[in-house]
Amino acid sequence: MKLNNSFSLRIACDGESASGKSFASKAISKKYKLFCLNSGLLFRFASLLILKYRPKKIIPFLKKKFNNLNYKKITRLNLHTQEISEHVVILAQKKNLRTIIKIVQKKNIKKYPRILIEGRDSSSVILRKNPRYDLAFYFKCNLHTASLRRWRDLKKKVPFEIVKKTLRARTRTDKLRKNNPLKKVSDAVLIRTDILHKQAVIAKMSKEIEKKLKKKYGNGSL
Repeated sequence: MKLNNSFSLRIACDGESASGKSFASKAISKKYKLFCLNSGLLFRFASLLILKYRPKKIIPFLKKKFNNLNYKKITRLNLHTQEISEHVVILAQKKNLRTIIKIVQKKNIKKYPRILIEGRDSSSVILRKNPRYDLAFYFKCNLHTASLRRWRDLKKKVPFEIVKKTLRARTRTDKLRKNNPLKKVSDAVLIRTDILHKQAVIAKMSKEIEKKLKKKYGNGSL
């Protein structure tokens, strides 16, 4: 399918920690010329700021920092340290912080008609309505495979069992938290990255995306 800049497409990619959704989101965004917003990086950046500056009043401090955010700069930072991973588990539960992050997400959704939002509540909250996602994906991976993936991301500097313990706790917290828990919406396409290799993941997602685009715009070029 030949694409130009006349189409709109909103994709929500949700899933567990280290489930491979970041790799897939980047690859799909590049293929279909979508703006890719990794919500997890926004939460991790908030953790980085708190750990670095130790503000007395966290929410006013973060509101100021996120007011005129340069997202591209955030993507170039190392935000996947073990310290940040442990800190963000607790931070992400705070309703006031989630409100700040949601404002950033909504600004970008309004700015970019072709966007992919990656996170844990992209389909259930952020793109649930006004506007609603065109297509939702949910990424799942068994704990051992996810832990190996994150362990390698950390250059094996953290003991594997600690990485595994952290991921188990993060996924449990994400699913059980009161504010915007991680869940699979009923029409989300399940992507099992412990079963499918990278090329198969991209192929499956591409098939669903092109089916959606054809349904939305017909069989011609966009």
